[in-house]
Amino acid sequence: MIGTVPLFVIPGMLLFPFSYKIRYGFLSRWAYLVIWLLKVICNLSYEVRGKENIPSGPAIIFCKHQSMWETIALQTIFPPHLWILKKELMKVPFFGWALYMMESIAIDRKAGRKAVDQIVEQGTQRLNKGRWIVVFPEGTRIAPGERKKFGIGGAILAVKSGYPVVPVAHNGGEFWRRRALIKRPGVITVVIGKPIETKDRTAAEIKAMTECWINEAVDEISSIKYSETASLQAAK
Repeated sequence: MIGTVPLFVIPGMLLFPFSYKIRYGFLSRWAYLVIWLLKVICNLSYEVRGKENIPSGPAIIFCKHQSMWETIALQTIFPPHLWILKKELMKVPFFGWALYMMESIAIDRKAGRKAVDQIVEQGTQRLNKGRWIVVFPEGTRIAPGERKKFGIGGAILAVKSGYPVVPVAHNGGEFWRRRALIKRPGVITVVIGKPIETKDRTAAEIKAMTECWINEAVDEISSIKYSETASLQAAK
């Protein structure tokens, strides 16, 4: 996986003067290659439930964040999109360059309100251009069976921009754990919920609705169930 990144990014940099659609179309081929290699080498594949819930126009994807797998697999499921991510990732050789060419929104997670303002301003601009945006509302990868309270930034973007939110749940972390070299064989389940319209709703309402739906969907498809201890930690 690591060795194939330069094979796409180096020639991909030559496409920088071209349109976003062309850059994304080429660079995202890497994701298809990785997903194929996972199936061939690791016997790890995935199934998608709720594809009919994907709207025809741009939307904001709220996705459960358990591993690196979903950052790759979403490129094979949804229309061209970009990510809201921590700015440190943009400094990673090759990988960060690709994120830049895909117009990702890099924020300083310690910047507080300034980071939220940046998300709203840049996110709205990209949505208006027809881009989809992926938000990991927990802010970091959370192990299966654990939870973290959702952040409000993505929900504020939804309210301010007026675009719908598409909630996504999966159990990818059970097969590809954080910082783990070994991948377990099996079939990852991805569930796509119905779009949540943002009109006449507050950011707090959207956050609560997506958090509830995603957590319930993850519990339904996971073999590792959410514990009471994790519930107390999430409440804190």
